[in-house]
Amino acid sequence: MATLKVGLVSPEREVWSGEAKMVVAQTIEGSLGILPGHAPVLGVLLDGSVVKIEPADGGAPVLAAVGSGFFSVAADEVSVLAEQVERDEEIDVDDAKRALDAALSAEAEDATPERRARARLRAAGVEV
Repeated sequence: MATLKVGLVSPEREVWSGEAKMVVAQTIEGSLGILPGHAPVLGVLLDGSVVKIEPADGGAPVLAAVGSGFFSVAADEVSVLAEQVERDEEIDVDDAKRALDAALSAEAEDATPERRARARLRAAGVEV
């Protein structure tokens, strides 16, 4: 079975790497599903979105809230590079809820803090 070699990294660390069946990323132009054999592409991640990686070993999907960044696909290799990356298992749900409440009460023109808080909650499996 064909797989993708995937790396999910932030400036501070490699968050996840391994073989995957599929990667789904939200770009500024929409959602993109990447399977083995995908054409080469370079995209800009939507700041405050969730990246989903389906491991090739059939394990639980890897979910991560990401900030600004980009991804590239070439020769069945996917690199996701983001300024902020937080894995589902690392997210403090109470903190994310407080961040969402603060973003909603601020009524700012910039929707980024709200998107980031919502992405953290979605990655943690909380419906928002």
